[in-house]
Amino acid sequence: MFTGLIEEIGIIENLARQQDKINLTIKAKKILTDSKVDDSISINGICLTIIDIKTNSFTAQAVKETMGKSTVLNWQNGDFVNLERAMKINDRLGGHIVQGHIDGIGTIEKITKLSETVELKIILPQGTKTHTIEKGSIAVDGISLTIAEKTDNRILVAVIPHTLNNTILKHKKVKDKVNIEFDFIAKYIQNYIDGMQKPLTESKLKSWGYDK
Repeated sequence: MFTGLIEEIGIIENLARQQDKINLTIKAKKILTDSKVDDSISINGICLTIIDIKTNSFTAQAVKETMGKSTVLNWQNGDFVNLERAMKINDRLGGHIVQGHIDGIGTIEKITKLSETVELKIILPQGTKTHTIEKGSIAVDGISLTIAEKTDNRILVAVIPHTLNNTILKHKKVKDKVNIEFDFIAKYIQNYIDGMQKPLTESKLKSWGYDK
């Protein structure tokens, strides 16, 4: 589990592609202070496992499932990435609960620079517009953000200066792809609704006593 509060920006030093996996060696500093092999690490919102660690870098591995649902196939040597260590049970949850399980890839449609903030309009993956609500939480490249507006399959999020300056959002451009993870509670609710044999109707609610 993660919080969506980015701790450090890392740099991809080496990206070794194989048929069904990618090994990523990432230069970092802060997150290495108490990390070890087998620890989970969030890289642009993707929960990966550290398989090797050096003084100034670590290596993690992305497998076929991750490659198919995230932006990892677009990454190149020298790219900046958001990094976050797994949360501790006794820590404050400053963002929201982020699992590191990417639901799909979004596209930045518009970037609006205001006096102190930046607004991003993001096109969500197909078939996911019911997973979001205004004022709800969403993880974009692992960053915990609040949805300011929602229109069909598009959302608007406002990014404060601190978040902009301390994450890779400051490098983003229109048409860039981003990893999207929806609030897991929304996904549970959607799964329950999809699994119902009959849709929830007014008459059914009345039959359960919700008519007063």
